[in-house]
Amino acid sequence: MLAQLWLPILLSAVALFFASFLSWMIVQLHKNDWVKLPQEDAFLNSIRLLNVPVGSYMFPGCNTQAEMQSAEVKQRFEQGPVGIMTVFGKVNMGRNLGLTFLYFLVVSFCLAYLGTIGIDPSAKFMDVFRFMATAALLAYLPAIVQHSIWFHCRITGHVLESIAYALITGAIFGALWPTA
Repeated sequence: MLAQLWLPILLSAVALFFASFLSWMIVQLHKNDWVKLPQEDAFLNSIRLLNVPVGSYMFPGCNTQAEMQSAEVKQRFEQGPVGIMTVFGKVNMGRNLGLTFLYFLVVSFCLAYLGTIGIDPSAKFMDVFRFMATAALLAYLPAIVQHSIWFHCRITGHVLESIAYALITGAIFGALWPTA
């Protein structure tokens, strides 16, 4: 049965890739997710002088649990600022776009597999839609919510995207579900 779902797998990945593009570039749901630092030039010059390698950093930072419990580190947390920073290498848009499409393709494949387990082959559109949209929502939404709890990122755009992705996925699988 999974082999019969190659078209909705591919179409949902393509549709979600374009929905992602629309979300970021046209609707601009993420426009305010990141803001420019005050005195950005001074900050960038400082980072360059420190020769900070590519990686993710937390500040204040600790190397051990014992260090985290020290009075000195506790004082740094109280004084602030407290934050996280990710330093990238050169951004390769082609690679990132390709990985985004691959992500949607893999998730769509996994959703299709789940559908073969949980949906009767003779199911009607609405039954397939409800199951697949719910499964897709569970695939796209929870990770960003947990991430935002810990790292304080804005999630409004991600929540809206997750709902849209779920509805798109449900509709495509519902319309193309092979009936017995």
